[in-house]
Amino acid sequence: MGRVIGVDLGTTYSCVAHLEGESPVVIPNLEGFPTTPSVVSFTTAGERLIGNLAQRQAITNPGNTIFAVKRLIGRKYRSPEIVEAMKRMPFRLIEAGNGDVMISLDSQVLTPQEISALILSYLKLCAESFFGEVVTDAVITVPAHFNDHQRQATKDAGQISGLNVLRVINEPTAAGLAYGLNTKKNMTAAVFDMGGGTFDVTILEINDGVFHVLATNGDSYLGGEDFDNRIVGWLVEEFKKHGGADFLEDKLALQRVKEACERAKRELSFTMETEINLPFISSKGAGSKHIRRSISRGLLEDLTGDLVDRTIPLIDRALGDCRLSVGDIGEVILVGGQTRMPLIKEKVSKHFNKRPAEHVNPDEIVAMGAAIQAGIIKGSIKDLVLLLDVTPFSLGIETENQTYQKIIERNTTIPARKTMPFTTVEHNQRRVRIHVLQGESEFATENKSLATFELVGIEPAPAGVPQIDVTFEINADGIVKVSANDVVSGRQQRIQVRASSGLSSADIAKIMEKEKAVHLRK
Repeated sequence: MGRVIGVDLGTTYSCVAHLEGESPVVIPNLEGFPTTPSVVSFTTAGERLIGNLAQRQAITNPGNTIFAVKRLIGRKYRSPEIVEAMKRMPFRLIEAGNGDVMISLDSQVLTPQEISALILSYLKLCAESFFGEVVTDAVITVPAHFNDHQRQATKDAGQISGLNVLRVINEPTAAGLAYGLNTKKNMTAAVFDMGGGTFDVTILEINDGVFHVLATNGDSYLGGEDFDNRIVGWLVEEFKKHGGADFLEDKLALQRVKEACERAKRELSFTMETEINLPFISSKGAGSKHIRRSISRGLLEDLTGDLVDRTIPLIDRALGDCRLSVGDIGEVILVGGQTRMPLIKEKVSKHFNKRPAEHVNPDEIVAMGAAIQAGIIKGSIKDLVLLLDVTPFSLGIETENQTYQKIIERNTTIPARKTMPFTTVEHNQRRVRIHVLQGESEFATENKSLATFELVGIEPAPAGVPQIDVTFEINADGIVKVSANDVVSGRQQRIQVRASSGLSSADIAKIMEKEKAVHLRK
């Protein structure tokens, strides 16, 4: 096995790392920066820009500059999250034939997997430039609360980019791995991870080289983008109060405002007050309009305090799942750029009654943890390190009267395998429909549908007599396989859960051929 890289594919910024000896080191991008904006832009000349170059196109070419694609990957077009995203994103989203969300540009329609693959391709290129050799293998991180479709879509993006994804690892788990290996301490730690688009909390036990995730919880649609949008909303209302128009329909103006609001948010982590100054933001009606507004840290906290408060019950739920209290936590680790916000540090410190670790770089630690996992797989780390992760959601099937039977409970250590017997509900029933679900509600319709398949050829018998064994398997990446077996006839049907959504193998092959043609033209 050659070089193996660890990749943090983030909502706002991405990072790539590798092992030097037994220590993880961040690989700079082609411009020399440790992190790369997760932004892709398509110019009128047909050129594709990635990272910092793409970010500079955001104002002049907003309809063809894609950001925060991680919030779209593996989601349905009609989901509440996408409906909300469409109000704020300057590029156009459309519905695919299978119900997934797609991105419509001036000249083409692309899937979120393809956009993510372009970011991964750039990070792959950075690593190859750094090493002076081809890199094919990678460990990629995902939010702990990503569901099966989102994890599979991330793996598909890796494949499209030319990477062999050896493992998909949860972001807070990767951060805990990097922190624990560096400190060499036995402890129970809480990892509070809030980046640009997602929030996770993970309770992790570290004991003599064994990293055991006890529980995880989170929200896959809560992050820095939501804080930015609150400031944008406030600024829109302030502008309208003083005779300005609603510029939400003006893509160029909206992008200028969004960038200014994000910049102000960052500055307020280090100062008590800052100014948003945007001349000539609107030229409609009688003369030009300008924005010049001061915003204080206190106002930002008033606008976004409820977003921070939403994390506290999720922390308590994770602690409750592993039967621990805040007093059992030895270390608190903050991960993700949004955790630089003083209010978050204050709330987390108060809730755990201890200050979080201060020497952690929240932007780089996830990629460093992925590099450590890559080293474990490769055999580069001499000390025995065993990583035991968990599944974030319960898995099961729909049963009679649209009820939901859990087969594998959430926070079960993975890899995992469990079989549960079921039976028929009608006399001489020859087939059964297996509807695979993910979630916690007792009602089938309130859970995430993953796949549906049929077991046919069951031996005729009175209702309740046949035994149908349903087996769930989850691998180390959190990818699910389900099988159903008629005990009497021995007939079996298996499925890897990726039906009804996402890209098929043929889709991926077609995209890869298209990418190959693009490279050949260059």
